[in-house]
Amino acid sequence: MRANSDFDPVKAAKTLMRERLTGAFATLLPDSGGPYCSLVNVATAPDGSPLLLISKLAVHTKNLLADPRASLMLDERKEGDPLEGARVTLMGHVAATDDPKARSRYLARHPEAERFARFADFAIYRMEIDSAHLVAGFGRIVDLGRSELLTDLTGAEPLIEAETEAVTHMNADHREALGLYATRLLGAPGGEWRCTGCDPEGLDMRLGSNGLRLSFPQAVRAPGSLRAVLKELAEQARTR
Repeated sequence: MRANSDFDPVKAAKTLMRERLTGAFATLLPDSGGPYCSLVNVATAPDGSPLLLISKLAVHTKNLLADPRASLMLDERKEGDPLEGARVTLMGHVAATDDPKARSRYLARHPEAERFARFADFAIYRMEIDSAHLVAGFGRIVDLGRSELLTDLTGAEPLIEAETEAVTHMNADHREALGLYATRLLGAPGGEWRCTGCDPEGLDMRLGSNGLRLSFPQAVRAPGSLRAVLKELAEQARTR
């Protein structure tokens, strides 16, 4: 169902995937095959694939080792009736990854998890998305495929390689700009917003338990292009 021509379901789903810090994680119990749901912290890989830091001692991890199928629901956490907010359920397969980029992006998103990440029983797990179901209000219920949800990284190797340096630079030298992005472009409350990551489609930020996604007006695939678009967006924010 794709009603309402002014509604962009792909953007809505991607925003939830990039902004939410926690989600409901459902796995299958190996003995009965029954569903088991838990609360997890979530980050994303550069292409938007969900990343989890979980322990081998946890029930959901034991479930995954027996059957990697899982689903992850991310919701808007809207004030008032929570059912009025948007939510997306991602379905796919989850497995451990030793990719250092996955680890660094997770810890940039959740620095408080650093103390757990050093434990031998903890590892980063990545979800390979097969499909998703988005509910974003009346007439806004949409099924989405993997190719619609993930960010195209073709040619973006220079940006991905420079990401850590770019994030550090933004947090050290451009905190004012981050605040302007949050308050004037995205309508968020003021505060010490910090950058947690970037990819060809946007910049991720966090303040306390809140995440924000600043979408770029065009795809960015190199550090020079990133600087230009962030400068442009900062100028737009200052004029508002």
